[in-house]
Amino acid sequence: MCSGPWLDRWLPLIAQREIASPVLEIGCGFGDDTLTLIRAGLKVMAFDLSPECVAIAQQRAPEAQIECRDTRGPWPEAANNLELVLASLSLHYFPWDETRNIVHRIWSSLRPGALFLCRLNSIEDVNFGAGQGELIEANF
Repeated sequence: MCSGPWLDRWLPLIAQREIASPVLEIGCGFGDDTLTLIRAGLKVMAFDLSPECVAIAQQRAPEAQIECRDTRGPWPEAANNLELVLASLSLHYFPWDETRNIVHRIWSSLRPGALFLCRLNSIEDVNFGAGQGELIEANF
């Protein structure tokens, strides 16, 4: 997924937390956000569905643990009791029931007081495809 400056605004909040556990990045794409997190001094375990994206992200961020996984399938074994989970433009591709299940899994993987940073496309943003394509269910 493309990063741009969106994550930069959250780095001061992340730094205040002194996060020691690895960050779980769901849907890392080409590793833009992965690199931002590593440059902020964080350990990152990330995954993406695309083997091509994973290969590029692994080359760009060899310090990170990056795997090819489906968000709906098993997550890395260490994905529990986390202090930070990041999902940038990776959770709005699923029917509502699946989205709820994924969010529940994220919630269950976080320790109390942890951060969950999530960026989504709006269903009203016609600049990014809203209203185009075949309707699968309401708002999807």
